[in-house]
Amino acid sequence: MAKELSDSVAVLAGVGPKKVQALNKLGINTIEDLLTAYPFRYDDYAARKITEIGDQEKVALKGTVATEPVLSHFGRQKNRLNFKLLVEHDVIMVTFFNQGYLRSKIELGKELTIYGKWNHKRQSLAGMKILADENSNELGGVYRSSKEIKQSQVKKIIEQAYSEYEDVIVDIIPDCLIKKYRLLSRKEIMHGIHFPEDQKSAKLARRSGIFEEFFLFQARMQYIKENENINNGLKIDYELEKLKQFIANLPFELTNSQKKVVNEICHDMHLQRHMNRLLQGDVGSGKTIVAAIIMYAAITAGFQAALMVPTEILAQQHAIKLAQLFEPIGVNVALLTSSTVTRVKQKRELLSNLKKGTINLVVGTHALLQPDIEFANLGLVVTDEQHRFGVGQRQILREKGKSPDVLMMTATPIPRTLALTTYGEMDVSTINELPKGRKIIKTQWLKNKQLASAYEFIERKLNNSSQAYIVSPLIEESEAMDLKNAEEIFDKTTERFGSRYHVGLLHGKMSSDKKENVMTAFKDHKIDVLVATTVIEVGVDVANATVMMILDADRFGLAQLHQLRGRVGRGDKQSYCLLISDPKNEYGIARMQIMTETNNGFVIAQKDLELRGQGDILGNKQSGMPEFKLGDPINDLRILQIAKEEAQQIIGDERFKQKKENEELIKYLNRTLLGTSFD
Repeated sequence: MAKELSDSVAVLAGVGPKKVQALNKLGINTIEDLLTAYPFRYDDYAARKITEIGDQEKVALKGTVATEPVLSHFGRQKNRLNFKLLVEHDVIMVTFFNQGYLRSKIELGKELTIYGKWNHKRQSLAGMKILADENSNELGGVYRSSKEIKQSQVKKIIEQAYSEYEDVIVDIIPDCLIKKYRLLSRKEIMHGIHFPEDQKSAKLARRSGIFEEFFLFQARMQYIKENENINNGLKIDYELEKLKQFIANLPFELTNSQKKVVNEICHDMHLQRHMNRLLQGDVGSGKTIVAAIIMYAAITAGFQAALMVPTEILAQQHAIKLAQLFEPIGVNVALLTSSTVTRVKQKRELLSNLKKGTINLVVGTHALLQPDIEFANLGLVVTDEQHRFGVGQRQILREKGKSPDVLMMTATPIPRTLALTTYGEMDVSTINELPKGRKIIKTQWLKNKQLASAYEFIERKLNNSSQAYIVSPLIEESEAMDLKNAEEIFDKTTERFGSRYHVGLLHGKMSSDKKENVMTAFKDHKIDVLVATTVIEVGVDVANATVMMILDADRFGLAQLHQLRGRVGRGDKQSYCLLISDPKNEYGIARMQIMTETNNGFVIAQKDLELRGQGDILGNKQSGMPEFKLGDPINDLRILQIAKEEAQQIIGDERFKQKKENEELIKYLNRTLLGTSFD
């Protein structure tokens, strides 16, 4: 039977069930997985001179054994092996801990190369391993391992796999790209990364490997996108004149950025292909009105639209605003949340009207996903704060129509780096300006000892008829502790302001009705100061609230701080954000400084990415951020951009399948994307 890289690691001699299981836990199932399980760093085994070594540096020293080895035991099953090594003109002490078995390899007068950590003060080496002569001038790859399988075993299995399978390693990237960017072949990449002769050859192989990894990822994304466009087209022939009239009758003019994204999205909807677009815009940039225009476009073409949001408060807020907006033109808007569907008669009537098509637009939470909810002709699905919904949830809503167009919205700006990876299969529209007249929120960072002056500032604003939020610290251990914390702050705030002003409390453990009552009271100015947990992070809109005070602000992520700050500045009054924080480290200080320096969510998101790293910014489970083995989307952004451009061009070519140079790439795509074949 012919060998293939898709063979299981179990085919290798000496790799029994236990090793197979251990490798599987490391994400290694096939020979290809094994050969692309690259080292995450190298140990440099080239012998160095003592004069060139820094303190505590890991290094290889070559010399002659100058004394007999002495093995001494101490503690429980612990030992120390000492001997002196003559390195050129210097005699140094070498010590191995708990490796007494090496004693037999250390003979007086024998030449050895020892790898270990150098102690400059003591002129001694804490030995790690004795290197074989033939390896002393090589880089040694350091691999991921586990309790079940040692690093040395992983390395040995990789060497075995390469030796047995090197003849079947073929190039997946088309030859035109290999020549254009002077890339190594796939076989040379694998050999150069696993078994480099020196730093230069390792770097060269890694450069080609990074491009290959990014290109194959982007090719998969483009392949999915092309496949969706071919197989799942929905053409929405909206009435352009009605749409123009609707926009002309708005009480404000759209920004240039809003006009641009409306055109992009409408163009997509009009094509006989499936729309899968992300709309991102900063807090207060006007995404909701763009969504309203797009949903109206679908309605003029005879389709229904659905807007799914993460919280009941936000759903109610959107439903009220959209109903007011659409009432003059006869668009029927309905609200569907877990609260509305508990009332049997109301639910029955609502479901009947959705199925008959008399409801044009439904706004709801995850309650929209319930199996008994059917649409007459769902043409457009809009999800707000899309990262709060799982891929599966969004898919369920899509399946309630005949592959409706999808628009996902987020007010958590995503740096270009992340958009290129996380949303590689989507088109991205960006609103990058705020509506005219919107005042910049003034942000100040205060220490806890300045809390009294912060309260005085709030009081001055309350005296001028403004309202304020006070956000309690985030305590990750438990919701109960978050609640206790919020209640304590509520008590202190009531003690301070309660004689003259009304103080309210809002937290996640309240019933939906109670939350709604509190928010309504705050909107109606029956509450002056609202003490809240991060339940207010998304979508609460009270124009008269001008102060946002966040306690222990260093406990929050930058994106979350920016979202919270965006709850004020909704009206025409000057608004303020007070960050109360005593950061414990430079990272915390940097975050507070960034918040005071800029109100631009895209700048903040990029800084967040640089400070925290790609896997952390949206949360892996939410963002679906891919984990690359070689490439770093932040540091290797230019390669990532080129890889995406090339993947788009190659996969988008109408002769893609006919070209012989794409043969291996097509095989790879059909192998890794089961069920997504063009054939």
